[in-house]
Amino acid sequence: MAWTRRAQLWALLALVPLVAGVWWSSSLRTADPPGFHLEVDLSQRQLDIVRRNEVIKSYSIAVGSRRHPTPAGSFWTGDIVWHPGWHPPDVPWARGYKYQPPGAPANPLRGVKIYFRAPDYYIHGTNDPESIGEAASHGCIRMAEDDAIDLAQRIEKAGGSVRLVIAD
Repeated sequence: MAWTRRAQLWALLALVPLVAGVWWSSSLRTADPPGFHLEVDLSQRQLDIVRRNEVIKSYSIAVGSRRHPTPAGSFWTGDIVWHPGWHPPDVPWARGYKYQPPGAPANPLRGVKIYFRAPDYYIHGTNDPESIGEAASHGCIRMAEDDAIDLAQRIEKAGGSVRLVIAD
């Protein structure tokens, strides 16, 4: 049977509500688009990768000190910077510090930094692995360098941004 222009038009118009419904329902989705999200428990000093309510990987971390706490809340990971240099922030505690290039012994960032509340807060590998498990940072989340690299690679494979929930 040959399609007439009128039949083709009606068939096309019949698809519009279907396509709109699929788009609208996908925009309401509450699941994590890449299939996982991150949960940080500040009191336990732990970062978990969670998929469908199941922890698939856990990392020990260091969190912000009492004077410089890690912010709680819901965030999305942002830019990932590999082999970062360290630029001292323009804050009182950093006065007198100088820029540290990637890999420099005094560079507190190792391997990667993953922004979650730019420009001041990120997840990063550390040059002070003994601080893991402590409240020792200036608000960032510190990880062992290999763990930070593993996490960043997982985030990149998931599309570059995942939800991050930080709770006390």
